Amino acid sequence: MKVLVPVKRVIDYNVKVRVKADGTGVDLANVKMSMNPFDEIAVEAAIRLREAGTATEVVVVSIGVKQAQETLRTALAMGADRAILIEAASDVHQDIEPLAVAKLLKGVVDAEAPGLVICGKQAIDNDMNATGQMLSALLGWSQATFASDLAIEGDQAVVTREVDGGMQTIKVKMPTIVTVDLRMNEPRYASLPNIMKAKKKPLEEKTPADYGVDVAPRLTVVKTAEPAGRKAGVKVGSVDELIAKLKDEAGVI
Repeated sequence: MKVLVPVKRVIDYNVKVRVKADGTGVDLANVKMSMNPFDEIAVEAAIRLREAGTATEVVVVSIGVKQAQETLRTALAMGADRAILIEAASDVHQDIEPLAVAKLLKGVVDAEAPGLVICGKQAIDNDMNATGQMLSALLGWSQATFASDLAIEGDQAVVTREVDGGMQTIKVKMPTIVTVDLRMNEPRYASLPNIMKAKKKPLEEKTPADYGVDVAPRLTVVKTAEPAGRKAGVKVGSVDELIAKLKDEAGVI
């Protein structure tokens, strides 16, 4: 079974995000970029399936700018077998919208014929949480979202997922789309020998035209602003004073 894993290049989660002075978006100039953390977990899950003998090949795909090659090389260094880059933008500030991404991934799935697609549940830059679900709809495949555990049993995937009331275990028919959450695993670090080997692994370059997909944006960002700063807290001397402040000043009780 072949496993396909989409990965996205995003601002590193350790970096403090800065908004452009004109409010048109986030400043990406000279900012450290890395693989979306949820996608790292998806890559790790796919590699573990291959190591267990359940999967035979792990293919990673990224959609975006040319620099996303670095992200794909990271996935290859972790242990993925080969990579596909769909260069869909020349400007790092252009974000490819989830529907366009899902359409491109459908084209990749049609060409590669994987038995399983593992995605991160969302990207930390736009928090859309939509690509996996849209891909499922376009393919007509089953889906299991917010997965914290995954096992393959014959022609079914057993997925434990997080819901409001706790944990839910479901079985879905293969082929399927699984979007993973933080509790799925702890991604491995790429060793130096594997980083060197990753440079020789195949990385195929494609364009949206190869799949007949229009990636022109359908959404317009009206304004981007930093969240308002939080006011300093105050110490209270007693429970009565706390209740009084919650009632009279905060107005929450």
